[in-house]
Amino acid sequence: MEYASVLATGGGSALDTSAAAALGIGLTGLGAALAQGRAVAAALEGTTRNPGTLAGARGMMILGLGMIESVLVLAAVFLMTKM
Repeated sequence: MEYASVLATGGGSALDTSAAAALGIGLTGLGAALAQGRAVAAALEGTTRNPGTLAGARGMMILGLGMIESVLVLAAVFLMTKM
């Protein structure tokens, strides 16, 4: 059977769905890790340039990291329910 017709009819097996969910979780984790790394790097760079903004930058960075992490958790939960 042709691959495009399987996708069009939704005839994928449970293994295909699990593999797609696992790939989605992995890519979401990769994206979240990269975003957190960039956020910390930007906060450290800003604090290095102007040490007086340490308290404000730290609070905003922690808030941003929490938001990035919540997207990762929500995506993982959503994809786990699809497995």
